[in-house]
Amino acid sequence: MAILIQLRDVTPDDLPIFFEFQLDPDANYMAAFTAKDPSDREAFDTHWEKILGSEAIAKKTILFKDNVVGYLLQFHQFGHTEVAYWIDKDYWGKGIATQALTAFLTEIDIHPLYARAAKDNLGSIRVLEKCGFRIDSEDKGYANARGKEIEEYVLKLDLSTTS
Repeated sequence: MAILIQLRDVTPDDLPIFFEFQLDPDANYMAAFTAKDPSDREAFDTHWEKILGSEAIAKKTILFKDNVVGYLLQFHQFGHTEVAYWIDKDYWGKGIATQALTAFLTEIDIHPLYARAAKDNLGSIRVLEKCGFRIDSEDKGYANARGKEIEEYVLKLDLSTTS
């Protein structure tokens, strides 16, 4: 697999690109747990200001052929350390998410790690499983992008039990 992504720290210059990513209705539907109003730039900026200002959140921009194609985050939520990512819809299905998450995981020393995916987001579930995550439990939550409560998988990566 010779995709050759690069990861670098997120910069303020990346934010307009990330904002454009979240305006895609298909991407929002698949991500499910998104902003109430993806077109609200002020809310987006406030959210990312908190992310960029927090040393407790690891954040990386994904580059492919020198283009910003997504981002990765590692953060604490629901009593666990979790990872999440967003890939521009134009780059879905090309192995970029898998390669980026694999590289990101080498930078994280906290285990176990968790990730969440809507049960019908088969692409994201596949990415997580390729990176060693396994379905650990199920949960429900209100998905802004879908306007209703949906079911999700909670996946777990525990290197201490992986052979």
